Amino acid sequence: MRSLVALAALVGALAGAGPASAAVSFHSPSGNIRCLIAAKTYTRCDITNRDWRPPPKPRTCEFDWGNTLEVGLRGRGRFGCVSDAVEPGRVLPYGEAIARGRFRCRSRRSGMRCVNTRNGHGFALSRERVRRF
Repeated sequence: MRSLVALAALVGALAGAGPASAAVSFHSPSGNIRCLIAAKTYTRCDITNRDWRPPPKPRTCEFDWGNTLEVGLRGRGRFGCVSDAVEPGRVLPYGEAIARGRFRCRSRRSGMRCVNTRNGHGFALSRERVRRF
């Protein structure tokens, strides 16, 4: 009976760890950039203050435009049309990185850089500039 209880506890712990490790929210030390890595689908960062101009808002975008960058399973980094905001999560100190699934983001004094590690596509985002690759 004891081993059955131990096994049930282990299965419960592993089941609880799955969703928590599948997605993570974090922000730059300045608080200007907030990001989310959803390990199986995409990475997204929102920026509050920026000195650059985004491309024109597409006609198909009904929501907010210009402050969100994202990279998915395929293709280059792109601007996102969003109706929500990324939760702040924990601070990602400068020089440190977070990885989930195929996505990795690194916080630097020069901004946040997020990449799909399988194809090398992503974006770099800071108050001064944005780059999609």
